[in-house]
Amino acid sequence: MKSIFDDFIKQADSRKLGIEGFYVLKNGKAVCEHRWTPDRARNIYSNTKSFVSTAIGIAMDEGVLSLEDRLVDIFPEKAPQGGNPGLEKITLRHLLTMSSGFGKALLMNQDRSAGVGFPDYVEYMMSQPVICEPGSAFCYSTGDSILAARMLEERLGKNLQEYMYERLLRPMSIPLPIWQSCPKGHPVGGGGMFLRLTDMAKLGQLYLDGGIWEGQQLVPEAWIREASSRQIDNSLPEDKKEDGTPRSPWHGWGYGYQFWLSQYPGSFRADGAFGQITMVLPQLSMVLAVQCPEEGDFSRVQEALHELICCLLERE
Repeated sequence: MKSIFDDFIKQADSRKLGIEGFYVLKNGKAVCEHRWTPDRARNIYSNTKSFVSTAIGIAMDEGVLSLEDRLVDIFPEKAPQGGNPGLEKITLRHLLTMSSGFGKALLMNQDRSAGVGFPDYVEYMMSQPVICEPGSAFCYSTGDSILAARMLEERLGKNLQEYMYERLLRPMSIPLPIWQSCPKGHPVGGGGMFLRLTDMAKLGQLYLDGGIWEGQQLVPEAWIREASSRQIDNSLPEDKKEDGTPRSPWHGWGYGYQFWLSQYPGSFRADGAFGQITMVLPQLSMVLAVQCPEEGDFSRVQEALHELICCLLERE
């Protein structure tokens, strides 16, 4: 196995893939770690969503909220006067599966940077037209994740970062992270958390181990199973082969609760912009994590990682 990883690192150099760091856990033990840049916490972008989903799973087990809780019931005062048809149907489940019905990507990183949604992201989202039946279609949108996180905060009566640190990060020895906030001071539930590569990988190991960390059940096993399973179809007809399977090993295989499914048996991943990836490969008892620069071409990294994973599966 060492020779396979050594070859991947050589390929990354020869192809000039621009990866910042590469880290692999096998049966909970580090079997490969290589840095091309200094090891420091960086923006993991939408990889953050999977951490927030995990916090929601913990809170659900504590009876704080449920998947069927409606957005309008938690924020009745923010619903637009005169109504917004369809808004009353949106539940936490719809937000976690990117099927809110808003039907377009909202409050993405570039939008937030440009001031879209200022000053109140919840009010902004609830003013958007619901253009399709909630739960009927996948549409990737950070706005959905932000709403899910704010529903959790509202029910907790506590800041999301505080809750996540107490229940998830601190027990896993993950330092309190820098985390981008909205204009109202709430952590952005869909991105902007800064973590080191090794701490990103810990979430993958937690899921691989059924929610157990150092003998403690941090996350309910049922949530681990459901969040990392196909909850909605995220494929597009034009992206499928003639036999109906997705053309890409990374996209179109389904979406869980803020986790992406991939082609490899039982696999799923936390996925952040530009290549902040935590891939869980249950068949290999392995977690594979990478961080990449904003100016790189992640499609080339994807190709190299696909070759690596296929090679590992063939050798298993």
